[in-house]
Amino acid sequence: MMSAMGSAAARVPPAYRVVLAIGGPIMRPWSRLQVSGVECLPPEGPVLIVGDHDSYWDPVAIAVAAGGVRPIRALAKSTLWKNRIVAAFMNGMGHIPVERGVSNAQAMTTAVDELRKGACIGVFPEGTRSLGRALRARSGVGRLAEAVPEAVVVCARTNGSVDIVRLPKRPRVSVEFFRPAGGQLQPGESALQFSQRLVSELRQGAPYEVAGRRRAAAKYRATARGGDTAEL
Repeated sequence: MMSAMGSAAARVPPAYRVVLAIGGPIMRPWSRLQVSGVECLPPEGPVLIVGDHDSYWDPVAIAVAAGGVRPIRALAKSTLWKNRIVAAFMNGMGHIPVERGVSNAQAMTTAVDELRKGACIGVFPEGTRSLGRALRARSGVGRLAEAVPEAVVVCARTNGSVDIVRLPKRPRVSVEFFRPAGGQLQPGESALQFSQRLVSELRQGAPYEVAGRRRAAAKYRATARGGDTAEL
């Protein structure tokens, strides 16, 4: 029988392998990536990975952490497809574009279809990087859980990723996979309530962090103190 790691490696798209090959050394050993709870991630079948989001490096950290078990197809902001080279990688990795401020019915339909085929779909329910602010949860992950109740929901809590760009400081990044303490989507629980519960559990161990190097971080901190929620 093929091992879980061998099975995962056999179905990883070439573009995904390239990203892991580049991101791997940045996370290990430079960022001293520590991974826990990977046993919570099923090697087969539909999975929803739900993460907190403070840094552009979060999806890379989670992908590297889960790389030995299975690849992740992320719901990602559509602006990443504006660059043709980046778009080629995003398509090659099977990621799904999401536009801000619209219903994204097509993206949701695609994600549901792929989940039903047994894919592992990654979602950041806060919708964007926190930039040090508490953001409201979006209902998307709850709607996916409603549509594909057999999908296993796994949380991915990331810490330290905001320090990756703060050279010469060496970061210490951790990714913790865990099943929601409150369980999967419960009877009578709405999609939004489920998303809110997941974000609450994630943030219990992943305080909101400000991304960016010194100048950018200072600007984001000032914005956070002012209660600006323009990105919502």
